[in-house]
Amino acid sequence: MIKYTNWRMDKLSLIIKQASALGITIILSVALAGCSFLPKDEGTLKPPLVKPAQENYSTEKVTRGSIVKSINASGTFESTDTDLAQFRGQGGRLGKIVVHPGDIVKKGDVLVQLVLDDLDVQLKEQQLTLERAKYTYQQAINADKQALRIAGLQLEIEQIKYEKLSKQFNSKQLTSHIDGEVVFKEDLKEGDMVEPYQTLVAVADPSKLRVAIRVDNANDIKEIDVGVPASVTLKDDEVMGKVVQTPSSSPETLNKDLADKYAKTLYIEVSKLPEGAEIGSMADVKIITQQRDHVIKIPRSGLRSYLGRNFVRILEEGKRLREIDVEPGIVGSTEVEIIKGLEEGQVIVLQ
Repeated sequence: MIKYTNWRMDKLSLIIKQASALGITIILSVALAGCSFLPKDEGTLKPPLVKPAQENYSTEKVTRGSIVKSINASGTFESTDTDLAQFRGQGGRLGKIVVHPGDIVKKGDVLVQLVLDDLDVQLKEQQLTLERAKYTYQQAINADKQALRIAGLQLEIEQIKYEKLSKQFNSKQLTSHIDGEVVFKEDLKEGDMVEPYQTLVAVADPSKLRVAIRVDNANDIKEIDVGVPASVTLKDDEVMGKVVQTPSSSPETLNKDLADKYAKTLYIEVSKLPEGAEIGSMADVKIITQQRDHVIKIPRSGLRSYLGRNFVRILEEGKRLREIDVEPGIVGSTEVEIIKGLEEGQVIVLQ
């Protein structure tokens, strides 16, 4: 029985050893099989070759020709003959402004009336008294000398009274001194106080017009002199004129408002009025301040400046850039003259 037991134990031990060996073999086989599913090492990938971008330049050739420096602005037609309605001796309470902007008036027409305080009635009464005195004097011509003398003195007295009342009445109203168009009316109501020399109405002659250009800064027109030609265009109708007054040539005046206006206004007279021109019409004005012919010139965008240095970049052989210092001359609206540094035909790079 002991022998049989030992035999069984030896058999079991052998089976265990064989099973262990088989297990290790399976594990190694699986491990090696797993490795066969991994991708093969292809080595380190090389970076793709990138072709550098070709830089594009905006270029222009240096040319020779004419260059013009001009001032382009908008101007307004206004009259050269204007009458300002003002009470110069004394003011008073406003009765009525009897005209409106756009009205056409004749010389002598009433524009403004102050409150009369029955002065018109008094003037009429005095006119009647004067006529009676004239009639009495005529009747006394055939009477004795004393009666004629008394009638004559009475006529003189009534004439003086009438003239004084008439002068007082006339001082209460303003009339136009010219034929023209009402271009301004002060915004006042009946009974408002009117100061001496306050402009209440302005009348302008519409047949005598010139162009006025107003600027905020007088330096914008400082290069313009009296006599410089100017073109004036109104609705495609272009006429020529010339500058007749600049801020530096304006007349002296004690009127502060007028002095301020002159300091920022340029006046142009035209040889003939363009079709449709009237007071207040807007026109395009071009004034040439400088002009040169047969000069080297480039687009303004080709000129570069830095810390007081003026230079351009030129493109050589279609690929090489080089900077060249230049001396600019007249600077127009789109082009600039180059006095020194460039030659016709060179290619410059624009900014």
